[in-house]
Amino acid sequence: VQLQASGGGLVQPGGSLRLACAASGFTAANYAIGWFRQAPGKEREAVSCISSAERSPYYRDFAKGRFTISRDSGKNTVALQMHNLKPEDTGVYYCGGGVGTCLQIMLNQVPRSFGPGTLVTVSS
Repeated sequence: VQLQASGGGLVQPGGSLRLACAASGFTAANYAIGWFRQAPGKEREAVSCISSAERSPYYRDFAKGRFTISRDSGKNTVALQMHNLKPEDTGVYYCGGGVGTCLQIMLNQVPRSFGPGTLVTVSS
């Protein structure tokens, strides 16, 4: 199971970024795939998750209305579209996946695999 996040960069407050998570070695559609982030000096936290076995994606409160997670099964990728970015969104973003529900993935209740992250910096 390999996951690779990309798409990070420097953006001004209020700007947008689209992150992509490329999966290899497994079919992403069969797993719950989540986006996580780690701000400087803080622990990694869950942002959003999508699973083909569940009706709707999951979002943390800070992501609702601003972030959208989506899956491209043909490309075996999961994207995170982020709008209205704020300085507090700054951090390294990782995609992580595993066998389980999105809540289990987001709450670290099942084993998860993470790939290298991508840095998002929101600053003027």
